[in-house]
Amino acid sequence: MASRRTAAVAARGSAPNLIRVEVPVAGMTCRSCEVRIQRFVSRLPSVEKVEASATKGRVVIESRRPVPAAALERALNQAGYEIGHTPWLERNRVVWMEVGISIWIVVALAFLAQMTGLFELAGGLGDISRGGIFVALLLGLAAGVSTCAALVGGLVLAMSAAYQSARERNPRAPELGGSMRPALTFVAGRIAGYGAFGALLGALGASVTMPPQVTAILMITVAIVMTLLGTRLMGVSPRMAAWSPTLPMGLARRLGLGEGPMGAYSDRRSAVLGALSFFMPCGFTQAIQVYALSTGSPVLGAALLATFAIGTAPGLLGLAGLPAMVSSESKPTVFRFVGVVVLAFAIINGSAGARLAGVAIPFLDVQTAAAAVLPGAVAADGTQALRTTQEAQGYSPRNVQIYAGFATTWTIESKSASSCASSLVVPSLNISKRLKLGTNTINLPPMKAGVLRYSCSMGMYSATITIVDPPAGFSPTSGPAGSSSPRG
Repeated sequence: MASRRTAAVAARGSAPNLIRVEVPVAGMTCRSCEVRIQRFVSRLPSVEKVEASATKGRVVIESRRPVPAAALERALNQAGYEIGHTPWLERNRVVWMEVGISIWIVVALAFLAQMTGLFELAGGLGDISRGGIFVALLLGLAAGVSTCAALVGGLVLAMSAAYQSARERNPRAPELGGSMRPALTFVAGRIAGYGAFGALLGALGASVTMPPQVTAILMITVAIVMTLLGTRLMGVSPRMAAWSPTLPMGLARRLGLGEGPMGAYSDRRSAVLGALSFFMPCGFTQAIQVYALSTGSPVLGAALLATFAIGTAPGLLGLAGLPAMVSSESKPTVFRFVGVVVLAFAIINGSAGARLAGVAIPFLDVQTAAAAVLPGAVAADGTQALRTTQEAQGYSPRNVQIYAGFATTWTIESKSASSCASSLVVPSLNISKRLKLGTNTINLPPMKAGVLRYSCSMGMYSATITIVDPPAGFSPTSGPAGSSSPRG
């Protein structure tokens, strides 16, 4: 065996008096894999330096004398790996069959949630300014099982699954307080962070919003990370599994992510991520944040945001507990299902980020294919009126028309202040507006023919305004008869 693989070892000249060899290693998927290989290979006689790279699928060795191929292979086997190239795609048909079944299950659950209105729980919860802390708690409970869960639920789920997977690889590792520890520390950090930031908002007492472009970049970045995590959990690409984001080794050691038995996990990092989730764009969160700002009270602001975070805990903990509730034999199958869920969340985040950036996604933004409502009349002063409605489920009509070359008075009737849809952004015009219950007005400048896209601040709900050239001979005084509002 060793003689057949000796050719895989490519020797080259290195530093003076040192021999450098590169060896392809199959099975490396994470930082802890690299650390483990480096530890075993560095014990070989005359070895001076070892660098393992999961991304490149190889280990580089510098030694004073040639390292026997058999000894090197034995060291890699003791570490749990072998010489060879990691394939791009999994060849086991069972893996692909389980992933396919998981996809159908996730699609069916999403369809069921949509049909039952599970994702739209905010509409009837009431006004936060009237219900105070009680409504904050209800909003938190709704956020934990709705579209907002896509922003943090996938990461929590991936962390918990990775923790379980690490324990499967190293069953002698300490339990660290239970299988739910990653989710519990995340939620604890989230509650503490929300309380601290809520106090700061209450002290500021002024509205602070993140630019839509920054939010878009953040959401797309999260989508990329979640795609890598989901791919790794599904196990469909052993090579891509090594692309999961990791920290530089020096920084990892400072954060407690070194060579411990749970090398890829840290209570500190989990708690910090929970606290920083405060800045993730979510309509529920933003409703509480805006109210906390308006109170001018650090104590009330802290209570509101901490209560909201407590409300999200059951949904997040329930999601994260899935990998810990199954037997060891079933874990690979469950991890594949979890990976599909994480990937679905990644698609939601990525498409939402693209909408915030003003990019259309035809196969996802199916609602924009609806026929546009015809323009209304243009007043004698050269302005046209546009009326739309914002509800908990989004905007209607989802596609309306206005004429190019005329200023527009856009009136939006808001029927739900506790939905993501109440935070409206128009990326191309740099408009960001928190809608209040009732009538809201936005003045749009004259524009050229084209499509103006707008969405909620999460990008989860979107709609379009189609700008068309007026017909030949059109003038404000000879515009089409009828109401100045769009006709449905």
